[in-house]
Amino acid sequence: MLTRLKLSFAALALTAAPLWAAQDSITVGMVLEPPNLDPTAGAAAAIREVTYANIFEGLTRFGPDGSVLPALAREWEISDDGLTYTFHLQEGVTFHDGTPFSAEDVKFTLDRARAEDSTNAQKQLFAGIEEVTVIDPATVEVRLSEPEGAFLFNMAWGDAVMLSPATVDGNATNPIGTGPFRFVRWVQGDRIELERYDGYWGEAPELARATFRFIPDPTAAFAAMMAGDVDAFPNFPAPETLVQFEADPRFSVIVGTTEGETILAMNHAHPQLSDPRVRQAIAHAINRDDIITGAMFGYGTPIGTHFAPHHPAYLDLTDLSSHDPDRARALLAEAGAEGMTLRLMLPPPSYARRGGELLAAQLREVGIATEITNLEWAQWLEQVFNGKDFDLTVISHTEPMDINIYARPDYYFGYDSSDMQALMDELNGTIDQDARTELLQQAQRHIAEDYVNGYLFQLAKTGVANAAIEGLWENAPVPANDLTGVRWTE
Repeated sequence: MLTRLKLSFAALALTAAPLWAAQDSITVGMVLEPPNLDPTAGAAAAIREVTYANIFEGLTRFGPDGSVLPALAREWEISDDGLTYTFHLQEGVTFHDGTPFSAEDVKFTLDRARAEDSTNAQKQLFAGIEEVTVIDPATVEVRLSEPEGAFLFNMAWGDAVMLSPATVDGNATNPIGTGPFRFVRWVQGDRIELERYDGYWGEAPELARATFRFIPDPTAAFAAMMAGDVDAFPNFPAPETLVQFEADPRFSVIVGTTEGETILAMNHAHPQLSDPRVRQAIAHAINRDDIITGAMFGYGTPIGTHFAPHHPAYLDLTDLSSHDPDRARALLAEAGAEGMTLRLMLPPPSYARRGGELLAAQLREVGIATEITNLEWAQWLEQVFNGKDFDLTVISHTEPMDINIYARPDYYFGYDSSDMQALMDELNGTIDQDARTELLQQAQRHIAEDYVNGYLFQLAKTGVANAAIEGLWENAPVPANDLTGVRWTE
């Protein structure tokens, strides 16, 4: 009997060990695999979904409510003229290779980001920096060429994280930052593994290990959650199945908002799309409600401009591009663009693939034919975003407060408006919040009335998680799977 009891306890110990171990580890599902892991050298949101606040940190950071919080800068002073920011850095910070973090690294990072040959996807964030000066190892001074009301906000972006000169060249495949998690391995096509960094300067996370698994297929994502192969899927790709998770006590469904303006982007280099009448016709051909219902199963908020509805400065301009097929046909006839055919390039996310098929049918109703090409994410980045080889595409712009892209003629859809550029220049130099709101609303109306793109909906954040997990972000003020506050409750 004693021997049998010993064997039973031994068996129990063997089976219990993995269960206990699971309480300090998590497997997170993601739709897209990042093309690399350097957030300062790539536009893909998937890079930041892995690295933001986990591996890399900036001087400031976004909280889950979108507020700007101290990060590697514990505090700062701003000069009376708004031109000089003096940052006081956290003490005892090291990179994951053990190298101390100091003001020299801040200078290196910011100078690199604003350099002429910078590969930073958001280089404009650093354009207003005139000089970076090291005062001492824990103090750095950043002088701007003119006041910039959003400077601290800009420094919280994933593109503004701090880097080590010694390891910067390897960050694409072996990222080394100052965050609470260090990179372990990347199994291409399958997963990325992180582990808690014992030398972290701040409060240690409760999770010891994290695995990001790439599951682009909605059916496979559903099966992985149901089987427990994935503990959480913060941006779940199968919204039609959420009702099943809501009815199952093993899971919690987390629905919030994102910064993702989902648009039908138009290439202004195309001879016919350079005509605002054609762009307006396309806008009136779109039935947003049908797209939100058919592609997103009701999750999403209609938008009529490139601005998040949850922002206090938002204007509802959907009436300017209401669904009006007759008006669309009349505009096409006026522009001499009847019977046109356009190439529609679709990246992998379900909002794009499903939404693109519905858009093609809606355009067909007003006489515009489309040739659909489904692209993998790397192809979309190379051909559409970088190569500008497209006519139409469907994409969610998940960067926060990014209406300034409409003041960049070299941006992938190629909109060139001196009026919009002047508005953004004035906004950059404005600190007063009421004045900033007025300028933001002028900008929203300008691009809506110029029908720069087709504005579809604000992407909802629909997530599913094991009911015992807490601390995942409900909303997404920036593309991120911030694990710093995530824990198991049982």
